[in-house]
Amino acid sequence: MGRHREFDIDKALDEVLCVFWRKGYEGASYSDLVDAAGVERPALYSAFGNKESMFRKALARYSERYMDFIPVALGLPTAREAAAHFLYETVNLNTRFSEHTGCLGVNGVLAGSDDAEPVRRALIEFRAEGQRRFRERFERAQSEGDLPVTVDPDALATFVLTIAHGIAVQAKAGTDRDVLRAVVQQALAGWP
Repeated sequence: MGRHREFDIDKALDEVLCVFWRKGYEGASYSDLVDAAGVERPALYSAFGNKESMFRKALARYSERYMDFIPVALGLPTAREAAAHFLYETVNLNTRFSEHTGCLGVNGVLAGSDDAEPVRRALIEFRAEGQRRFRERFERAQSEGDLPVTVDPDALATFVLTIAHGIAVQAKAGTDRDVLRAVVQQALAGWP
């Protein structure tokens, strides 16, 4: 009987996360994931399950480790400060690591095969949760008099998240951080 190989599950998950972040769900082969984790296929499968399960765990780790600026943004005194902090930190995250630019939540799988549909749906839900949180923050700002009553909080949240998603796409394509920061500045120039 073979000896069970022990490994650091957290480190393996971090490595798997980087592969998904760089290649997306469908672009990452199970062999890529095995190589990055540095463990045998059966051990990786035993620890994380199939590729979809592994991606979901990687997405949760991504949210936990890299999206901590969102609660900070949502807690700032004004809606504009919240949006500015979120967008500038989005630029920072999406351009911080040259080996995996962009956003896992956006670039993970925008379109894909039928096999990737559950992951695509999980990412839609992931992004919708962010939009919901900003809509609620903008509703609160409106009730506090920080935003005019003529502003649609849902449309404003959609606008802010659309800018953030565009930043992710542009960062993945290699757009310079300074250019993306200028995009944020332009977006905020029209703040209600």
